[in-house]
Amino acid sequence: MILVTGGAGFIGSNIVAALAGRGQAVAVCDFVGSAGKWRNLAKSELRDVVHPSQLPGWLKRHRHALTAIVHMGAISATSATDGDLVLRTNFRLSWQLWQWCAYHRKQFIYASSAATYGNGDQGYDDDGSPAALAKLRPLNLYGWSKHLFDRRVARAVAEGEPAPSQWAGLKFFNVYGPNEYHKGNMQSVVARSYPAAAAGDAVMLFKSHRTGIADGDQRRDFVYVEDCVDVVLWLLGHPTVNGLYNVGSGAARSFAELIHALFTALGRPARIVYRDMPEALRAHYQYYTEARMQRLRAAGYGQPSTPIEQGVRRYVEGYLSQPDPYR
Repeated sequence: MILVTGGAGFIGSNIVAALAGRGQAVAVCDFVGSAGKWRNLAKSELRDVVHPSQLPGWLKRHRHALTAIVHMGAISATSATDGDLVLRTNFRLSWQLWQWCAYHRKQFIYASSAATYGNGDQGYDDDGSPAALAKLRPLNLYGWSKHLFDRRVARAVAEGEPAPSQWAGLKFFNVYGPNEYHKGNMQSVVARSYPAAAAGDAVMLFKSHRTGIADGDQRRDFVYVEDCVDVVLWLLGHPTVNGLYNVGSGAARSFAELIHALFTALGRPARIVYRDMPEALRAHYQYYTEARMQRLRAAGYGQPSTPIEQGVRRYVEGYLSQPDPYR
């Protein structure tokens, strides 16, 4: 059995669907709440659904049956401000699960984030050494909490502390795809823009406030969620692979290109209106991100990434335009 924490969330529920679809026994640990998040899990056969408050006892009872923990659970809002809550959820719990997997010799795959890179001044090289990680400066509380755990893991490995039978940290870049609908304003630009584009209205993007960069030419590494799932499944199947890895497409694409792909998938001419970026965002806004994928490739992962033209079309045709948009 595999436990997926945050399994009712965006990336987590896609991992759950893929594992369950393969006939794998899967349990989920998450807050399901009352806002329809359960729909992310509705199509998957589950061995159990565990409230986070019950996790310690559950792990004790199922320690022999469990083979791996895929730890996607986190407070992922970049606007989060409760430092104690974020640290308790994103750092302390992660370290407790690391220690549990180390003691019981289980596989442990966890979600890090491209937010750990901050403004990108140090580049986007997923060097997991303590010295390399010490150079990064995340811009928000969420990014710092993920970075703090990456550094704790790096120090534990460097100093020979007990480790899980396999461990891998995944620095996810700008992920889009089905089952993100509960995330509100933290949904991907594709999901947020779809209603306007489908209605034939213009999509709004931020103007550029940096000399030499045109409006809409701010660039991100957009990665389709199925690519993220493929990496997790590959790692579970290759238990000797350990390390901290970027998970992106490896190609920075502009927001304008992304919205053009959305309108193309809808069979409509693109309509984009640019508006001023709020003053509060300008000092911390990233104009460029691009995952260096060489380390994951060198580890043996060979699946090609999905270009935004294909990923957006699959998202629109298979999910966003359907009466039931859930995976």
